Amino acid sequence: MGGFRTFLTGLAVTALLAGCEQGLQTSLTPKARPVVLPKPVEERPKPSARSEELTRYYAGVQADLLAQGLLRQDGGGIDTPFNTRQLAENFERIALYDEYARGAGLRTASDAPSHLRRWVLPVRVNVEFGDTVPEEIRATDSAYIADYAARLGRLTGHPVTMARGASANFHVLVMGEDDRGPAIRRIRQLVPNISDSSVDIFRTLPRSIHCLVVAFSGGSSDYEYRKAIAFVRAEHPDLMRRSCYHEEMAQGLGLANDSPNARPSIFNDDDEFALLTTHDELLLRMLYDTRLSTGMTPAQARPIVQEIAEGLSGGPS
Repeated sequence: MGGFRTFLTGLAVTALLAGCEQGLQTSLTPKARPVVLPKPVEERPKPSARSEELTRYYAGVQADLLAQGLLRQDGGGIDTPFNTRQLAENFERIALYDEYARGAGLRTASDAPSHLRRWVLPVRVNVEFGDTVPEEIRATDSAYIADYAARLGRLTGHPVTMARGASANFHVLVMGEDDRGPAIRRIRQLVPNISDSSVDIFRTLPRSIHCLVVAFSGGSSDYEYRKAIAFVRAEHPDLMRRSCYHEEMAQGLGLANDSPNARPSIFNDDDEFALLTTHDELLLRMLYDTRLSTGMTPAQARPIVQEIAEGLSGGPS
């Protein structure tokens, strides 16, 4: 198509000059054209020594995990079979139990039974980068997140699209150690009534926490998400950043917990899989199945979850 356009343009210019050659010969003298200066490239602040140290550290973490055969990107295979019972049990543990105690920062909840939470409003994703994040990462990761958001929408059957400005309600913040102050201010802008304990999660994030998501309910129901903020460290190498996008965005849709028994799954702290698996895709489909309702307890949801799992996996097993 590019060659075809060039050909038509050249042909049009040639015909125009041929038709005007006799009457407008004096006008063929080239005229001075305004000089168009290239757009200046905005220079990003240089990362601090602390940020560079974290970059080296996480590069080492990724290399070590890959050397162990972890951070798989294949979605699971014949070496990771699961049956209907396992799918139903994994869903219950991941969607209907809490990983962290509510209002207690990063203190674990010891897998306390909870209620089914998910979005009722359309999910509108916006990604923001800290000042220290290079342009090439901004471009590639923005496109990657947009593709992944579309995939989540297809899997859940729930609207998940990209947005900008005030219409966004799921905010992905990709920021480095040097962006921590601006990140805190931005979080307070996004959620003006956010509790100090929630802000402290972002302010005091330990090195061992690679990324996280905090979802907020509101309105008439404590079980319907209305806003979410995912925080991803900019110091991560490419695969670890993509892994964070996969897990935190999926967890922000309602798969809030992890389970050591879930396999193949990113909702497992063993780091075997870096990206959403076939098993996890089924969990997302189950979460937004209309037979389930927000606020359900594990006991209320269990028979319905079993029915849905049987339908997805081809029968009881």
